[in-house]
Amino acid sequence: MATSTTGSTLLQPLSNAVRLPVDQVNFVVCQLFALLAAAWFRTYLHASKTSPFIRHLVATFLGLYLALFCFGWYALHFVIQSGISYCLMVITGAENMHKYCFVFALGYLTVCQITRVYIFDYGQYSADFSGPMMIITQKITSLAFEIHDGMCRKNEDLTPSQRCLAVRRMPSPLEHLSYTCNFMGILAGPLCSYKDYITFIEGRSYQLLQPTANGKEDTKHHQTEPSPHIAVAQKLLICGLSLLFHMTVTQALPVEYNIDEHFRATASWPVRFFYLYLSLMAARPKYYFAWTLADAINNAAGFGFRGYEPSGAARWDLVSNLRIQQIELSTSFKMFLDNWNIQTALWLKRVCYERATFSPTIQTFILSAIWHGVYPGYYLTFLTGVLMTLAARAIRNNIRHYFVESPAVKACYDVVTWATTQVAISYTVVPFVLLSVRPSLTFYSSCYFCLHVGSILVLLVFPLKRTQKSSKKHESLQAVWSRKLEEESLLQKNSYSTTNNSCKQSQEISCRQQALKQ
Repeated sequence: MATSTTGSTLLQPLSNAVRLPVDQVNFVVCQLFALLAAAWFRTYLHASKTSPFIRHLVATFLGLYLALFCFGWYALHFVIQSGISYCLMVITGAENMHKYCFVFALGYLTVCQITRVYIFDYGQYSADFSGPMMIITQKITSLAFEIHDGMCRKNEDLTPSQRCLAVRRMPSPLEHLSYTCNFMGILAGPLCSYKDYITFIEGRSYQLLQPTANGKEDTKHHQTEPSPHIAVAQKLLICGLSLLFHMTVTQALPVEYNIDEHFRATASWPVRFFYLYLSLMAARPKYYFAWTLADAINNAAGFGFRGYEPSGAARWDLVSNLRIQQIELSTSFKMFLDNWNIQTALWLKRVCYERATFSPTIQTFILSAIWHGVYPGYYLTFLTGVLMTLAARAIRNNIRHYFVESPAVKACYDVVTWATTQVAISYTVVPFVLLSVRPSLTFYSSCYFCLHVGSILVLLVFPLKRTQKSSKKHESLQAVWSRKLEEESLLQKNSYSTTNNSCKQSQEISCRQQALKQ
C-alpha cells in the first residue's frame, strides 16, 4: 500500500488538478486548516476566556483529527507511541524514565520507518506517517530528560539551559497527549519545550513577576499581549515565495542530474560544482515552505512569542526552525547547521551532545542519522558530515585568526569560506536526496571523493593539540561567561522577569536574561 492512499481521498479531484500526490495535497490543506483553527483558538479559546483543560482537550482533538485525515488509521501510531511512553514514565519513575523512553520512542520510530520504507514505498518523497512520529519522538525524549533533570538531579549539577527547562512535576495524561499531538505541531512540528507549551496553554506567556518589598517575586501582572498578525503575514509571504520557487526553479534543477552520465562526461569541474550548488540550493525551498508554515500556525495561535527587541518590536521566533538568510549566507559548516532545522539541532544537543561521555560529535551525528530514517543515503550524509564538521573546526581553530584583523582581508576570507561552505554542504547532502547507496557512490566516485580526502588531509595536517587547546579555552570562556550572566541575573532579581521560557538557541545561557532585555 502506498502512502498516498493511507489518508483521506476526499481531495483527490484537487490532487488531479494540481498534479500532486493526494497525501501532499492533504498535508497542505490540513496545514491551512490548522492556520485558520489557530486564529480561532487564539480568539475564542484564549486563556483569559477558558480553562487550560478545555484548551488541552481542543488542541488534542484537532491534532488527532488532522492526523486521521492525512494518514488514516496509521495515525494510531501517534497515540500508541505517546501512550506507551507515558506509561513507561509512570512505571519506571523519574530516575530511569529518560533511558526507557529514549530507547522505546526511537526504537518504535525506527520499526515504523523500516516497515514504511522496505515494505511499502521505498524512495517515495511524499508525506508519510513517520514524519510526525519523528517530532513526537523528539517531544517524548525531551520531556523525559527534562523531568529526570527536574526531579532527580541536583540543581548545581545541571547546566543553565537544563535548569531552565527542568520539569518539576509529572504531567497528566491529557497534558502529555496535548503536548505530543496538538494540532499546531502534529504534522510538521516544530519541537518546543514542555514548559513553553504549558506556559502558553495556561496563558502565562505574557505574565511578569512583580518584585515585592522583601525581594520575592510573587505578584503577577500581565504585560501587553502583542499581536502575531504581522509575524504571521510575513511568514506566509515567505511560504508563498518558497512554494513558487519549488514548483518552478526546483523542477528545472533536479539533483539527480549530478549523476547523469553525459553531464559527468562533458561538463568541466567548475560547471559541475556550480550546478551542484544550484541544484541543492533549489532543493531547500520545500523545507522553507513546510517549516515556515508550521511556525506561522503556532504564531497564529499565540504561541512563539519570545520577548521584545531593543527597538520594541515583538519577537515571534521561539519555535522557529530556520533562518533563511543565515543559511544562504553561511560562511562555516557550523553556521549552516545552527540555522537549519534549529529545533532538531537543539534536541540533539540537549539529549545527546551535552550528555555524551565520549566523542559527542560522532554520537550526535549517528543519532541524527537514526532519527531521520533508514535510507542508506542518510547514513552516508551524516558520516560525511562528521568528517566535514571536524575538518571545518580544525581549519577555523588553526587559521581563522590570521584573517580577521584587517576588514579587507576578512571580507575576502568570508567570500572564500562562503563558497567553500556552500559546496561542502551540497556535496555532503547529495546522498540525503538520492537516498540509495549506488547513486550516492556514483556521485562521490565521479568527484574522486575529493572532499572526503581533503577533510582527512586537513585532520592530518593541522595539529590536533592546537584544536583541543582552542576548544578547552573556548569551553573555559563559556563557563566564565555563564557564571557572569548568572551572577548578573541574581543581582538584578529585584527587577521583573518573565515566565515565558526564553532560554532557546543563542540565549540558552539564562532564562531571566531574555526578560531583562525586554
